[in-house]
Amino acid sequence: MSTHPTLPQTQQPGPEAAERIAQHRRYLMCRPEHFTVSYRINPWMEPARPTDTAKALRQWQELHDTYLRLGHEVELIDPVPGLPDMVYTANGGFIIDGRALGVRFRVPERRGEERPFMDWFAAHGFEVIEPVEVQEGEGDFLLVGDTILAGTGFRSVGDSHREVADVFGREVVSLRLIDPRFYHLDTAIAVLDPVQGHSGVDRANIAYLPTAFDDHSRAVLAERFPDAIAVSDEDGAVFGLNTASDGRNVIVSPRAVGFIGQLRDRGYIPVPVDLSELLLGGGGIKCCTLELRG
Repeated sequence: MSTHPTLPQTQQPGPEAAERIAQHRRYLMCRPEHFTVSYRINPWMEPARPTDTAKALRQWQELHDTYLRLGHEVELIDPVPGLPDMVYTANGGFIIDGRALGVRFRVPERRGEERPFMDWFAAHGFEVIEPVEVQEGEGDFLLVGDTILAGTGFRSVGDSHREVADVFGREVVSLRLIDPRFYHLDTAIAVLDPVQGHSGVDRANIAYLPTAFDDHSRAVLAERFPDAIAVSDEDGAVFGLNTASDGRNVIVSPRAVGFIGQLRDRGYIPVPVDLSELLLGGGGIKCCTLELRG
C-alpha cells in the first residue's frame, strides 16, 4: 500500500488557494506493462537508449495513486502487447457529455490503439463516434469552459477541428504548434481551471509555452486568456505543461520549478509527480490521463 507524506512547504497552497475549488474528475489510464521505446515518432524517443519498464510502472503507479488520494476516480484499459504507447491514454479519444470521439493516428506505429479505445468506450456506456479526419484525441483537443482549443502542426490535421466542432457543437479555436518537441497541444498548454470567465474573456485558467506556437496563435492566446500563466522555455522543456488539474490541485513535473512557483502564486496547489521514465517515450502526466466526461 502506498503512503503519501504531508506535502513539503514548497508545495503548500498560496494565499489565493481558498478561492480554488477542487472538482471531481474521472480518468482513464493504462498500466505501462509493455512500455519500451522501440521506434522513433517524436524527438524524445531514442530507441538506442535503454528503458526501464519496472521504473515506468512505479512512476505510473504513483500518478494513479495520487489521483485516488485526491478523491478522483480512475478507470483502467487493459494494455495490449505490441502497443507500448497505450500508456498515453490522452491520445485515445476525446469525450464530452458521454460522447466519445475516437482517434485516427497519423503515425502507423500507433494505429493498433484506435480500436481498443473505441471498444472500451462503447463497453462503458459512451456513445462512440468513429472519426473521419486524422487527430490524436485529448493530446490535441483541450476543453476550456465551453470552448475547445485544438492543436495542429504535427499530428492532428486542420480538418479535424471542423469535425470536432460538428461532433460536440462547441466553439473550436485552432492553434498551430511550431516546435517538434511539443508535437501535441497538451505538451504546450495546461488547462488549470474549467471555469470560463464572463463576456468571452477567460481569466487565469490556462498556462502555456509561448515559444511553442506561431505568431497568430500567440496573439489569439494573449487576447482570449489575458491572465494566463506564461511558462518559461526551461519549464516547458521538462514537460512542465503536461499536467492534470482539478481546479485546485495541479499534478506537475517536479523539475518544472519555476512553473511550480507560478502555480502557488496563483493559489493552486502543485502536486509533483515524477514521470521521467515515461518522458523517454515523449509523454508525461497529461499524456497518461484521459478525462472521462460523462
